[in-house]
Amino acid sequence: MSRVYNFSAGPAVLPEEVLREAADEMMDYRGCGMSVMEMSHRSKVYDTIIKEAEADLREIMNIPDNYKVLFLQGGASQQFAAIPMNLMKNRKAGYIVTGQWAKKAFQEAKIYGEAIELASSADETFSYIPDCSDLDIPEDLDYVYICENNTIYGTKYKTLPNTKGHILVSDVSSCFLSEPVDVSKYGIIYGGVQKNIGPAGVVIVIIREDLISEDVLPGTPTMLKYKTQADADSLYNTPPCYGIYICGKVFKWIKKMGGLEVMKQRNEEKAKILYDFLDQSKLFKGTVRKEDRSLMNVPFVTGDADLDAKFVAEAKAAGLENLKGHRTVGGMRASIYNAMPKEGVEALVAFMKKFEEENV
Repeated sequence: MSRVYNFSAGPAVLPEEVLREAADEMMDYRGCGMSVMEMSHRSKVYDTIIKEAEADLREIMNIPDNYKVLFLQGGASQQFAAIPMNLMKNRKAGYIVTGQWAKKAFQEAKIYGEAIELASSADETFSYIPDCSDLDIPEDLDYVYICENNTIYGTKYKTLPNTKGHILVSDVSSCFLSEPVDVSKYGIIYGGVQKNIGPAGVVIVIIREDLISEDVLPGTPTMLKYKTQADADSLYNTPPCYGIYICGKVFKWIKKMGGLEVMKQRNEEKAKILYDFLDQSKLFKGTVRKEDRSLMNVPFVTGDADLDAKFVAEAKAAGLENLKGHRTVGGMRASIYNAMPKEGVEALVAFMKKFEEENV
């Protein structure tokens, strides 16, 4: 069977050449006689793999020297607890709630201190990003938290919030490496890799060094202290070795393609093809306010649940996989991450046109 176009929100499509390379190296990684899956994380060979992955990520994102890069486990969701545990010195943090994941992070923070909802777009099913240019931010907040791209609802911050001098913490799981980013604007920028970078099981945390200290909340597990992980260069315990190896290959692929400027151009071009069709379609419509649309996740509906289900089933039969929307939204969602080729989006739009002709 030939490969399908996989529009899954995560775990998601990976670059084919990365998968081929990994397949070629599966039994014997560069003459060492074993697979990366089998090698010790303390070995010289693996040490080179993880150090090279970090160096390439630093180069791609232009990460300043005063930031640590950590390859951790537990996914982005574990960071919902780690962040307040490490940063909530005054036991007070502000959250901007623009979707399911920001909401979950907000709820988790309440366990550790006073979490304040600074703004929310829940009133319109998270279909927009609230104006964050002049929020009422209490002076004693430890940090301001956002989820920068909302996988489920298809929204994206185009301008970062004005935090009025407070530390900005951002979950970028579903827009990681999709466009250039100024890391220096964040205290912590982090994300699970299973959407745009690698297989599930790795979360990358990029943290400013002055935020790493022994001064954490009482009861913080050793494994969840950023200092533990930073001091050990992500090797305090056995890391998700194979996942990091694949991430490293994706970093090299991004470099080879021309870096984050090129990724952004490619992603804008792909998204435009789909959004332009949605904007003139008689059957399908997008669910997000235009100025807040994500380049990565595009939710859309017909307005008829039965027709939506029919579309998803027929699309699957046509080799267009994983288009069913998240259960909280319904309808459809096309996730068009870095590794989704333009041809995949063109095939989707061609199928949507045909479906529209047959069902209007």
